[in-house]
Amino acid sequence: MTLKHILRAAMLAACALALSSASQAADDTGPLVLAKDGYFYVNGKPTTANGKTYITDQMYVEERVPARKTHPYPIVMVHGGTMSGVNFTGTPDGREGWAQYFVRQGYSVYVVDQPGRGRSGYLPATYGPARNVESTNSFARFVSQEKSKLWPQAIKHTQWPGSGAPDDPAAQQVMFSQLPAIESFEKQQFLNRDTLIALFEKIGPGILLVHSQAGAFAWPVADSRPDLIKAILAIEPNGPPVHGVDFIGAPSWFKEGPVSLPYGITAVPLNYAPAVKSAAELSFVREDKADAPDLVTCWKQKEPARTLPNLQKMPVLVVTSEASYHAPYDHCTVRYLNQAGVKPTWIKLADANIHGNSHVMMLEKNSKDIAAVIAGWLDKTLPGK
Repeated sequence: MTLKHILRAAMLAACALALSSASQAADDTGPLVLAKDGYFYVNGKPTTANGKTYITDQMYVEERVPARKTHPYPIVMVHGGTMSGVNFTGTPDGREGWAQYFVRQGYSVYVVDQPGRGRSGYLPATYGPARNVESTNSFARFVSQEKSKLWPQAIKHTQWPGSGAPDDPAAQQVMFSQLPAIESFEKQQFLNRDTLIALFEKIGPGILLVHSQAGAFAWPVADSRPDLIKAILAIEPNGPPVHGVDFIGAPSWFKEGPVSLPYGITAVPLNYAPAVKSAAELSFVREDKADAPDLVTCWKQKEPARTLPNLQKMPVLVVTSEASYHAPYDHCTVRYLNQAGVKPTWIKLADANIHGNSHVMMLEKNSKDIAAVIAGWLDKTLPGK
């Protein structure tokens, strides 16, 4: 082969590589090609109050099915407290959200608004009083936490997609998106357990992704219907186990609250083995000391610990950000699950070289990198499925 032919072949190979790279880039940023894009409701039922009939307990579900579906199990995405499904359908600075990311990976995605939240409607006669959250609370926890310094890791926050100032447009989008919620967290847990089971009964087996407050819903759903849950993606799930914690800043950092999760990781009964008739039969002990000065002291079961056999039937992933207020205590949730015989994979994003994220990691500058970590775990954990 002459030098001319060698150079020509090299040029053609370079062009082909460039075209291939351009095609891959287009797949990531081009039009989102869907076979179906719509919504429906599940679990609504009539109820009578003051002599009139209303609908209650319903849950709004947004459905996206990719034109090229490569994964058989859909992902159901459940937002956390004070929020709605918009957490997954975009970011406050205008980028695509995790819903679109996973659709582009070939998953069908269902994004919900919890009962009594957003498009799911609110019926005081059955839900009781509502609670609004102060915008200053969320601003300190999500947007400007490195300035609030309420917990030790807060100063590591670098990924907010805006200035973090009170007039920051991205911050305002998050403040605008917050919604009143059912005041009783226990009632929320029962409602969401039942509505999520109804959703999976409609769409079939799938993957349950929960964030924050919704972490308390994942365990009873999977415990009740392990046949329908193929994997749990617990993104900084509600915790820590048993006792809540308040953040009070240096030097003490943490103030332990009352029992908020009487079944350890939920207020909803779980199928422990040996079985319990009520939460009162569970015995908990506080560990002697925290693992480190910047970590919460954990509560666990008194030995011999009861197990959670149904939660051992599917893989579980727990994801924790470096700078989040969950960084001081997610290890307690992981430890509780391990003690109960559940063997979750725990990904601390800093260990994956992803730094500076808050609790609302799906809204931040590097949200796509975090989604890629989750997608990689799913590829390894549910191979060929």
